[in-house]
Amino acid sequence: MVPSARSFGRNRAGSPRLGIGDDAALLAPTVNVELVLSCDAFVEGVHFLADIHPADSVGYKSLARAVSDLAGMGATPRHFLLTLALPASRTGKWLNAFLRGLARAAGELRMLLIGGDTTRSDKVFVSLTVVGKIRPGRAVRRSGARPGDQLYVSGTLGAAALGLLMVKSQPGLARRANRSNLPSPIRAHFYPRVRVALGSWLAQNRVASAMMDISDGLSSDLSRLCAASHVGARIFADRIPCVEIPASLSPKVRATGLDGLRLALHGGEDYELLFAVSPENEAMLRRAPGIKHLVPIGRIERGRKIILVGADGKARPLAAGGWDPFGNE
Repeated sequence: MVPSARSFGRNRAGSPRLGIGDDAALLAPTVNVELVLSCDAFVEGVHFLADIHPADSVGYKSLARAVSDLAGMGATPRHFLLTLALPASRTGKWLNAFLRGLARAAGELRMLLIGGDTTRSDKVFVSLTVVGKIRPGRAVRRSGARPGDQLYVSGTLGAAALGLLMVKSQPGLARRANRSNLPSPIRAHFYPRVRVALGSWLAQNRVASAMMDISDGLSSDLSRLCAASHVGARIFADRIPCVEIPASLSPKVRATGLDGLRLALHGGEDYELLFAVSPENEAMLRRAPGIKHLVPIGRIERGRKIILVGADGKARPLAAGGWDPFGNE
């Protein structure tokens, strides 16, 4: 059993040859299209907390975070499949809110639900398979960065992690507020923005030599990009666009041992893009959508070391300290 496709923008994304109603869906890509596929799990108690995260946020974010992987390769999202396992107690009001959030994300991302499955479980388990399209040979991989390339991020980092700290310390704040008046860090955590247009532009114009989305924290995802490209990197703390911590929250955040830079480096769930640009493509980058939000934070170097240059000018190795589902508590 899966939800009806009628609520998920059938005409917005274009119709598959066969969608919901049979044992499987049929897609018919043309010879001028490559399909880009990814899957993502969103699990109660691991990725979200049922007593803190609104059900519509769980629906919205489950699709947005999966689509961010498509954006990280420059693909345009088109279709998705949903597997949803949940307790019987969540099949009423909670499920309806979840589906509203999912439908809103599908509409904003112009995606069509084409199938999946629903079953019973002790906790909520969401698994999404997303399908995007791109012109053959244009997908941007993690493995193309070269020494001398400039490293960019697409926006402020650490906001989602700060939002999580805020809802954990003030759970009533999220329950009382609606989407329009949520503090921006909580909105970034509940309803992340996905950089589909930017990723597509960078890929179609062959501006980025390597790219990925920042889902687990800059320190961890930069390490993955460098490992795939067999290079190192040097980034500068005073160039990283860190979240600004409100004065009212500073004591609570300091008590955790965190600050804006640590949240930006290790917080995760920002779903911004991290990408490398060769010197010859720097001029072209000025035409990118949202150029005012693109920030050069460092450069690709020879070797395998990843170095963070602090505000004091001292260079230190940067260890991957982002999200690890088997190491984070």
